[in-house]
Amino acid sequence: MHLARVGSLILRFGEFVCAAVVLGIMAYFLSQYHHTHSGPHGREIYTLVVAVLALILSLIWMIPTLTHMLHYPMDFIISAAWFAAFGILVNYLRGQNCGGVFHWGGIQHGGYCGEWKAAEAFSFISACLWLASFLLGIYIYHKLRNRDSRDSRGNHGAATV
Repeated sequence: MHLARVGSLILRFGEFVCAAVVLGIMAYFLSQYHHTHSGPHGREIYTLVVAVLALILSLIWMIPTLTHMLHYPMDFIISAAWFAAFGILVNYLRGQNCGGVFHWGGIQHGGYCGEWKAAEAFSFISACLWLASFLLGIYIYHKLRNRDSRDSRGNHGAATV
């Protein structure tokens, strides 16, 4: 059980870091939108909302309690939201001259393509981390449920003897 708690804490910290990175990049793009009035405004807002929600939830659920691992349905929802964010970021980049989705050659520091692809990458990583938290939560839930059912059968049987 201790290994699962440590694993959950590591996953939550990774989720927090990825959300913070994407939040920073999307906030920058949103501030640029107010100056240029061009760009995928709706995509940026959606990704920003997902990043804020993920940041808050990962921070709250980093508190080491047993119940924080039992929020696995929400982990799945956040993972799906991150995969959707990744998809809309990838879809927008197709129309730009930034190369393929996973083509990382020729990206320069400070360039639009590099920053956008960084947001894509951290969105994908975050989605995978949230999915891993979901799977760990299912494992812990079923392990606890099986342990409780064994304990209740064992205690009930001992009381009748």
